[in-house]
Amino acid sequence: MGVLEVDPGGAMMLVDRSGALLLDVREDDEWNAGHAPGAVHVRLGDLDAHLFEPAAPIVAVCRSGGRSSVAATKLAAAGLTVYNLAGGMGAWQRTGHPVIREDGAAGTVI
Repeated sequence: MGVLEVDPGGAMMLVDRSGALLLDVREDDEWNAGHAPGAVHVRLGDLDAHLFEPAAPIVAVCRSGGRSSVAATKLAAAGLTVYNLAGGMGAWQRTGHPVIREDGAAGTVI
């Protein structure tokens, strides 16, 4: 089963129009350096489909799109509606979307 990919603009549209959840599956140090506002952090190694409501779509995010593709495939196999953010947080930042730290200050993608 293939997973649909969305670009950063498509991800924001899913969040705004469908109430999609941005799911960041990167490691703690990557998350702490910077993440998308409103994203939820669950490391790929800790991912469990039972953590999520089946009604809300999910947009899986990592640094470049590889780990989030693995996460998206796993969640889709469990029956969830999930998309992979093509290009990951790198694409997110390059297209001008905000990246923040936990304290709200500007963050960076590592």
